[in-house]
Amino acid sequence: MGDDDFDLDSLANYLHLATPQVMKMADRGTVPGRKVGGEWRFARAEIHHWLESRMGALDDTELEQLEGALRRSRPVASDPRVSIAEMLPLEAIEVPLAAKTRSSVITDMVNVAARTGLLWDANKMAEAVRQREDMFPTALDNGVALLHPRRPLPSILAEPFLAFGRTDRGIPFGGARGSLTSLFFLICSVDDQSHLRTLARLSRLIGDPALLADLRAATDAASVREIIVEREHRLSD
Repeated sequence: MGDDDFDLDSLANYLHLATPQVMKMADRGTVPGRKVGGEWRFARAEIHHWLESRMGALDDTELEQLEGALRRSRPVASDPRVSIAEMLPLEAIEVPLAAKTRSSVITDMVNVAARTGLLWDANKMAEAVRQREDMFPTALDNGVALLHPRRPLPSILAEPFLAFGRTDRGIPFGGARGSLTSLFFLICSVDDQSHLRTLARLSRLIGDPALLADLRAATDAASVREIIVEREHRLSD
């Protein structure tokens, strides 16, 4: 494990939990970790993956709490809240998305992202997203998929941003119980921390069925962004 991995106290501080609570979670196997010399150690990458995997099971209040904890864990106290609307350039929105298969969705979404000029290697991003989807699909039961590599790729990104696409019909994308997917976000992050914060914020937005209905009815990129701006404005801080 690296020098920047967590021990019990630092992980408790990172998650804004009490140290005994984190110890109990580790003893029960709820949080991934291992003992080194009799002391608990937690790999930062494994903790980030664990947090990511838990988000789909959290309600809005729990997501809000997690979002706040992640923001407070930043070394700069004045670090601003993530804004999904600000991270989503108009040129990174495609409605409708012409893709009709899982593979073509990934290719088309990466190409949409690349036309912003903020993604420098579309092929590398597409391959990383495919590997992540093969490992564990990002499609949710509500018809949304949150595409992203397993780990951030800062070397091919000018800055963190999002891309959005909507297919006219739902397609099989690995959702549970054969559910179809028609709304796709591509999350392009430069580090694990900002990725988790973006994912938490985005998860709060897509938990609103009315927002999803509006996105499915939107006629152009400007409408999509306006819908997200309006809904994000109503999120509690």
